[in-house]
Amino acid sequence: MKCEHCTRKECSKKTKTDDQENASVDVPSPAHENGEKGEFHKLADAKIFLSDCLACDSCVSAEEGVQVSQQNAKDFFRVLNLNKKCDTSKHKVLAVSVCPQSLPYFAAKFSLSVTDASRRLCGFLKSLGVHYVFDTTIAADFSILESQKEFVRRFRQHNEEEPTLPMLTSACPGEITQMMEQSDLSVRDAALDTLFGDMKEEEVRRHDGASSDGYLAHIFRHAAKELFNEDVEEVTYRTLRNKDFQEVTLEKSGEVLLRFAAAYGFRNIQNVVLKLKKGKFPYHFVEVLACAGGCLNGRGQAQTEDGCVDKALLQKMKGIYTDIPVRLPETSSHVQELYQEWLDGTDSPRVQEALHTAYQGPGHPANSRDIKW
Repeated sequence: MKCEHCTRKECSKKTKTDDQENASVDVPSPAHENGEKGEFHKLADAKIFLSDCLACDSCVSAEEGVQVSQQNAKDFFRVLNLNKKCDTSKHKVLAVSVCPQSLPYFAAKFSLSVTDASRRLCGFLKSLGVHYVFDTTIAADFSILESQKEFVRRFRQHNEEEPTLPMLTSACPGEITQMMEQSDLSVRDAALDTLFGDMKEEEVRRHDGASSDGYLAHIFRHAAKELFNEDVEEVTYRTLRNKDFQEVTLEKSGEVLLRFAAAYGFRNIQNVVLKLKKGKFPYHFVEVLACAGGCLNGRGQAQTEDGCVDKALLQKMKGIYTDIPVRLPETSSHVQELYQEWLDGTDSPRVQEALHTAYQGPGHPANSRDIKW
């Protein structure tokens, strides 16, 4: 049976029409929430293809839709244009955050060093009218340090009657939408809400990790030392079913003390979720990312004009990213300063309030279309 005549609602392989390719979803205004169904609701039942969406939560709610609409490129340029037409005292403050995984794209694309790419990108954004440009590495420092403490606590509290493991961690906004865990993006927002100022210019740095923020590597080393007094010089990854599902273990006298995994791409994450539901998941910790290949292969990066992956450019980006100096979160003077001045110490109630969160399930039954890709 051809795709156009198929009646399977959960199938994601149907042939898309030109209208589907160019379809856009309008965000509903609050005025439409209690009235007649708007265009947003009419399109809510349309087919969603995995290639169309980085992370799908069935459909965004009205509240989420408004939040998304306030963060898109169209609204960004609208505010820029309004700022140019009014007095500076009435300007709406614009802040842009840049992650270290994005810089290799500009460096590779325009044959620049990462430091030069960072400076030029910052200068370009400010020339447009952006007030502040922030480096997300410091936010990731906080997230990694807090995740290290949380994993050690969970490991010590874990038992069969009240399991607290495995712990799933991610800095990926697409994966956070699906898994509902804390990310360094929300940590960054917390810092911006209460502490606003420019950081001093310094050399671009990254965390340990092939193409991510390095949660697995940092937490693995910390846990090995804190729990078993074992020093891990080099984290060795073992590829399992594919290159985007890797395993790291700590063994002593033939016994596996720690078993960590990195699962990149929704298909690998789907397997993780299914095994968790069946109770057949042997890992203590999993680093999850929505994009296959990690953050360097994120949407909008290393792609040709027709949206295909530019493998040569991606390979060049990986080499550039690997050459960026690695710095441990514990050694960041900015982080230690912020812990004291902003959070009143590393173990204060303010830390729990600003850097931690909790989520509850949406309460609606799972739909087979959400998992059959």
